[in-house]
Amino acid sequence: MRIPRIHAEIDLAVGTTPTLPVGPSRHLAQVLRLGPGAPLILFNGDGFDYAARILSLQKQGTRVAVESVSPEEPQAPLAIHLALGISKGERMDYALQKAVELGVGAIRPLFTERSQVRLEGDRLERRLEHWNGIVVAACEQSGRRRLPRLETADRFESWLASPRTGSGLLLDPTASVNLTELERPATSVNLLIGPEGGLSPRERERAGEAGFQGVRLGPRILRTETAPLAAIAVIQALWGDFRAT
Repeated sequence: MRIPRIHAEIDLAVGTTPTLPVGPSRHLAQVLRLGPGAPLILFNGDGFDYAARILSLQKQGTRVAVESVSPEEPQAPLAIHLALGISKGERMDYALQKAVELGVGAIRPLFTERSQVRLEGDRLERRLEHWNGIVVAACEQSGRRRLPRLETADRFESWLASPRTGSGLLLDPTASVNLTELERPATSVNLLIGPEGGLSPRERERAGEAGFQGVRLGPRILRTETAPLAAIAVIQALWGDFRAT
């Protein structure tokens, strides 16, 4: 039987008996239906997995015993920051989930000229909370011990004017250069991808002026939920941790 792997925003250390927050506790008791003595793996984003065992399940939370700790997850050889135009519903969810599974280090949702989703105030906060849940669940499933940053949604122009480190790549099917033709970035790369319909001509021009190089992935036009996954996979295969294993 597979041992469940659970994210918990608490301090974890071998030999301690912490109480898990309400959310993970309910999942263990009501969804997985585990009881005292059941093993589980905990992580809090510090780079380690912690083997634990359930001691008791109570209304205020599940108490566990932390028994051992894994080796630290290695730092990524190339940090990938994905700036992604906000798309509708399941398309955005799918892109976020798979980007996390592929090893992206940070994600910035962007409102662009062609974004069909309008979010602000409480609706935006609820959507960010929803997206964060997708990021956490993808880490639980994929075995990542460090949580990628889900950054606050921003307007394209505002984000483009903000300081960044690393090289910038704009995925553009009209570009003349293929991603596989580029030299390896030094330490990090900012990957910019538009929503449904892509970035507008003006936005592509502005990105170029800000130092982003337009690149393409073969002869086909990819959907907004497919493009980041294909690009991240190629980047990882060329320069990232697909080569480091």
